[in-house]
Amino acid sequence: MSHLIVLQEPDDRLRRLSEEIDVSTITSPNMQKFIVDLKETMKLEDGIGIAAPQVGITERIIIVDLPDRGPSAFFNPVITERSFKMIDSTEGCLSVPECSGIVKRHRGVTVRVWNEKREEEIIKVVDLSAIVFQHEIDHLDGVLFIDRAEKIKKYR
Repeated sequence: MSHLIVLQEPDDRLRRLSEEIDVSTITSPNMQKFIVDLKETMKLEDGIGIAAPQVGITERIIIVDLPDRGPSAFFNPVITERSFKMIDSTEGCLSVPECSGIVKRHRGVTVRVWNEKREEEIIKVVDLSAIVFQHEIDHLDGVLFIDRAEKIKKYR
């Protein structure tokens, strides 16, 4: 396992649009090692989600720590449904340290993904898990929470 270096704002690599991955590569030894390293990095950085662009890989891969299954890798995630109800989320980010802000997010989302076993899944999540999915998918599109946030606080 490796602790990967997390890029920080204003690194322009965080603003790039990520490419879809070829799902046939999901179960390859290299991809499986990357998933392990990305999960380990998230854990060591005390995060609940991380996206590949945060470690300099512009591919559509995210890790989300789900209550019912723990840290899980998802490939080419697409939000297919969003709740009408919006909630205020106090967010921070491993790539924007010592900063937080209030972001309006959908309370629930349905996401089509490929999991780390190369199975397609439809995942329905609400509250914190929905927020994390939206936050991490934003990373894949080159968007940081500070682009959407109100009432940004800096702690340094």
